[in-house]
Amino acid sequence: MKQCIAIWVRRFRTMVRYRLLLLTSVPIVITLLALIALTMYWTVMYTWQNALMNARADLAVAHHSMALLQKEQRMRLGSLTESYPFQTLLREDQSQMIDWVKQQAVEYDLDFVVIHPASALGEFPKANRQLLQKGQEQTFFERLTANELDYLHSDLPARAQIPLLNENTLVSDGLISRSLIPIFNQYGDLQWIVDGGILLNNSTQLVDRIRDLVYASDTLPEGSLGTVTLFMSDIRVSTNVPLDSSQLNGRAVGTRVSDDVKESVLKLGEMWVDRAFVYDDWYVSAYEPLKDYNGNIIGMLYTGYLEWPMIKIYLTNIVELGVGILMVLLISGVVVYRGARDLFRPIEKMHQVVSAIQLGLDRRIGSLDLTRGHELQILGKQFDTMLDQLHQRNEAIKQASAQLEDKVQRRTQSLSEKTEELEQHIKLLNQARTQLVSNEKLAALGELTAGIAHEINNPTAVILGNVELMQFELGDETERVSEELEAIHEQIDRIRNITRSLLQYSRQGGVQDEVTWQHLNPIIEESLTLVRSGTKKFDIEIHTDLNARCCVEVNRHQMLQVLVNLQMNGIHAMDDRGVLRVCTDDWLDESGQTIGAMVKVIDHGCGISEDQIERIFNPFYTTRRSGTGLGLSVSQGIVSGFGGEIVVDSEIGKGSIFTVYLPEKANSDNMVVVDLEKMGC
Repeated sequence: MKQCIAIWVRRFRTMVRYRLLLLTSVPIVITLLALIALTMYWTVMYTWQNALMNARADLAVAHHSMALLQKEQRMRLGSLTESYPFQTLLREDQSQMIDWVKQQAVEYDLDFVVIHPASALGEFPKANRQLLQKGQEQTFFERLTANELDYLHSDLPARAQIPLLNENTLVSDGLISRSLIPIFNQYGDLQWIVDGGILLNNSTQLVDRIRDLVYASDTLPEGSLGTVTLFMSDIRVSTNVPLDSSQLNGRAVGTRVSDDVKESVLKLGEMWVDRAFVYDDWYVSAYEPLKDYNGNIIGMLYTGYLEWPMIKIYLTNIVELGVGILMVLLISGVVVYRGARDLFRPIEKMHQVVSAIQLGLDRRIGSLDLTRGHELQILGKQFDTMLDQLHQRNEAIKQASAQLEDKVQRRTQSLSEKTEELEQHIKLLNQARTQLVSNEKLAALGELTAGIAHEINNPTAVILGNVELMQFELGDETERVSEELEAIHEQIDRIRNITRSLLQYSRQGGVQDEVTWQHLNPIIEESLTLVRSGTKKFDIEIHTDLNARCCVEVNRHQMLQVLVNLQMNGIHAMDDRGVLRVCTDDWLDESGQTIGAMVKVIDHGCGISEDQIERIFNPFYTTRRSGTGLGLSVSQGIVSGFGGEIVVDSEIGKGSIFTVYLPEKANSDNMVVVDLEKMGC
């Protein structure tokens, strides 16, 4: 068996006729399978949707049938009130009406008939009282206890009892369809209330009658079974669902509905249409709630029919369709195979000749026993001619190949050397171009910086002069605003220092500024004062934890610039709202010795990706539209000038931590001069 399979696999892989058979059959198979899939899909969808629509329509018919039966019940009760004996007793002897009315239940095909005097109106619910006083007849469903049933008729409690299967419990409540008709005297006053109806518990004739109306003959698939059920709460009190669906024995009275239906219909008050497991088999089912006079759900009305006969018909159709498709495949396969066999014999002979030539044998195709002028015969002759020419050219190629190998080897070695040299030149050219672009930007920035610094100095001098004049004029009154004036002088000094630095940046060389021993915590507090002043309109909270004790050698103004830059970056990263944390601590080495101080600026913003972290300290790189891309570059240059570094730790969506490490003793080479190129300006 395995050898046979292997042979056919090899034939399909190697022989043209079988490959042609496969190539022609595969599209047919795929098309047919697609048609089967689409047919099955649409059939299932249409059949199932149609089944659900039928179930919904059946439930609507059952609902209207119940409404008609209730209307018929009310009409029978109305006939009683309009009968000659009733009217005679009403006019002549009302004392006998109560007993006489109770005896008329059987004659009018009702389970109970009772007449109440107008004084008993208070015993009815408010909704019923209002309608009775308006003279409106009413029919509704109601659930009554055994005592309430006994009040209506002494036989009703016994007839209403339903034993629950598999629960050893007896249900004594009854579900009734009740009609009330008010009787008024000649003065228009309510005199009597005629009360009558039917008991729905164990009412087999009622559900069978509704079933015959809903499921007429020949409306269901052969072997299917239409059923109707009345529920009191979740208990079947009247049904023609059999206890054994295969034998159609008994009635499933006293069984409960499934939890899914109970949840949807009884609790949520929704109509439920779907397949459901009804006692012992699957049915295409529809349920709707039954409500009493107050709109409370007291039961359900159900219609459904067996699912399996419908599925059986569907599967039969699928099998018939599959058999038809297989027959089409077999017939088309035979036709293709016979046509391919006669067509590809000459091609197989050509293939044998080609295989022999590949093995080094000198073979030719020759005659193919085909009609003169046949395309394959002409092809065979042309192939033989080509083989002759190929043999001649092979000899010439062998002679030229030896010479060509030497030339190729020499040229390849030379080309490899030139390629390496060219790649190195391209790399140097790219570096030079990048450096040139950066230098051009820096040159332009230097000119702008010098102009801006000169322009800032003039209004700063005016501000300083006016402040000093105010102090002179106010005299002793300046004590009240001494702190504010002090802050103005400090900020004017800071503006002068910044503009002086900018002017020095624009000149040839570096920034000359004083580096002194400083404690970080006061600089942090000063930077936070500036940041808070500039972010009052933002929803920002700034928390500090300043534990650094070590003093470090830094330039106070440059360090203030670095801290303000990092804090503002953190605020912008949080979209100008959130909590910004600033912490300081001593920088310890592995042995626990203090080697400097460190500052952490922690935000809870959007975070920085790994590829951006590698570029954020490059000049002119920014992710903000309003940014210049110089803040972090300048800050890194300043910190590097003190011999320190800035380290970034970030996580997307959670925030970033910028840590500034400052050594206790500034780097002697960079202590005084901070080169512009290292600062990234």
